[in-house]
Amino acid sequence: MEYFLSCDWGTSAFRLRLVSVPELKVITEVVSEKGIAATYQSWREAQKPDRVIFYLGIILEHIQQLEKKISLHLTQVPVVISGMASSTIGMLELPYQELPFGLDGAGLQTQYLKATPDFPHQGVLVSGVKSAHDVMRGEETQLLGLLTEDPAIGQEQVFIFPGTHSKHIWVNNNSVTGFKTYMTGEIFGLLAQKSILSATVAPAENPEEPALAIAFKQGVTDAVGTNLLHAAFRVRTNNLFGKLNPQQNFSYLSGLVIGTELQDLVNSNGQLYLVAGHALQKYYSLALQALGLTEQMQTFPAQWVDEAVVRGQFKIYQRLTD
Repeated sequence: MEYFLSCDWGTSAFRLRLVSVPELKVITEVVSEKGIAATYQSWREAQKPDRVIFYLGIILEHIQQLEKKISLHLTQVPVVISGMASSTIGMLELPYQELPFGLDGAGLQTQYLKATPDFPHQGVLVSGVKSAHDVMRGEETQLLGLLTEDPAIGQEQVFIFPGTHSKHIWVNNNSVTGFKTYMTGEIFGLLAQKSILSATVAPAENPEEPALAIAFKQGVTDAVGTNLLHAAFRVRTNNLFGKLNPQQNFSYLSGLVIGTELQDLVNSNGQLYLVAGHALQKYYSLALQALGLTEQMQTFPAQWVDEAVVRGQFKIYQRLTD
């Protein structure tokens, strides 16, 4: 196999990458807004034709875009699909894998997709993981691609995945043993845009202004041991009492919400790993610093994080085909 196609299909975005093997170098990619939610809506509006065929048609559209970009026929190049494609609104619902599951990916639920004349690519659809009260789809594949060697046996690690719905994933003895979801990004968006606080905050034109970092860290520390429903009202009084301008208040609110998420880790004795792209990496690093967790924290490079799903998908594909 010279190439494989990496399909990372999220709720709101679609990403397809052509990857060379065995070095796992991304040759080119296409990104669109045809996420699972939009595709599901299109499928419903099309009066519900065969669901798998309809969704594979979306993937094929993007494969054809890749072919045009590089003037290369990709017929029979296999595709690995992870993210929300195996959800209730995806192309084919697969059951979640229950905890614990090993970092070799052996326990993950997958579905083999045969090549057809209309979709001349064999494929693998990857499902997610569930606990008693939580689910994730996508982060488990990314986690498999983060590590080039097994974690230390006997040492607890916590992997922090910031986002709209942040994840904290606990790893013990080379297995995922637990995880929690935090609606951090979504709650911040609602408070900053849809609540009474929206009139008191504004994004900064110069995010590097020192006063913004100070306000952010103050929000982080104010969150510890505080009820967010009460603490959020400080954003309003910051404005009423002239303590912070709208840009500083925006940073304060961001710190308050992120601090509410991260306060669960204050008493953690394990190794912390920050798994974030450039934008969120900065803020979560500042927050962990404000909470005194820097010494037990390691940060994965943003580029390594960005390509982790590719490595995770290939690990899963190799295990299924070897």
